Amino acid sequence: MLPARFLKLSLLRRLAAARAAEAPPPLKTRLFPVRGYQSRGYSTGGSSKYNKPMKQFVEEDVSTSRPLIYYIVPSAILAFAGLATFVHYNDEKRMIPLEAQQTSVPKRCNINRPAIGGPFKLYDTENNVVTESKLRGDWTLMYFGYTSSPDVGPAEVQKIADVVKLLESKHDIKIKPLFITIDPQRDSPAQLKAYLSEFDPRIVGLTGSVDAIRQIAQEYRIFFKKVGEVGQDYIVESSHNMYLLDPCLETVRCFGAEYKAPDLAEAITTEVQKVSNSTTN
Repeated sequence: MLPARFLKLSLLRRLAAARAAEAPPPLKTRLFPVRGYQSRGYSTGGSSKYNKPMKQFVEEDVSTSRPLIYYIVPSAILAFAGLATFVHYNDEKRMIPLEAQQTSVPKRCNINRPAIGGPFKLYDTENNVVTESKLRGDWTLMYFGYTSSPDVGPAEVQKIADVVKLLESKHDIKIKPLFITIDPQRDSPAQLKAYLSEFDPRIVGLTGSVDAIRQIAQEYRIFFKKVGEVGQDYIVESSHNMYLLDPCLETVRCFGAEYKAPDLAEAITTEVQKVSNSTTN
């Protein structure tokens, strides 16, 4: 008989062989074939724009770039517009103190009114040039007449003299009386001076050329024409209107021959007070 030691070793070997037969085979590392990676952007097939190489994109960007003038012209326009806005803004700022200094002309001079009146250039009894700018700043009572008028003319001039006195003595209002002839062919500066001095030397007489008189008469809607003309003997028909002008040289009211001196003085005082109250408020 075999010794027990050999029997035990033989039994252990058989058990090890049996376990080895039942165990799964060892795992083997699977090797996959190496596949080359190719980006869609570099694909050589197809017609998509994404299949073009990067170099081709660069070449197209360079070839399709706009000329420099497309960028210079808009920039220049924007710069010019900004400069113009800046200059205009500064001009407005500079104008503010200038307008503030013009205290002699009320703000109401900027109000739009009916187009009665306009620029003119005439001569006074001393042959001095008188334009519309010299009348600004004062209230003016303007009358169109002529020294050879037989009846209505002298009565209207006397009314002007009385109104000037009433306004100064009763209402403490100074007004500039203005007599503009509609007969410049006969009313010379010397003739006007001699005629007006008989009523009130403060009445300013104005004359000028025939064209200049026609122009100012048209601007102030004055009608006049010669009638019964025989040589230098004739009568001039006219509307005999008086105009009240404010310090802005705007026509405030028109008065007809039906007004008496006291009524005319009261009407002028009312208009002056209206303007005074509007400027103070």
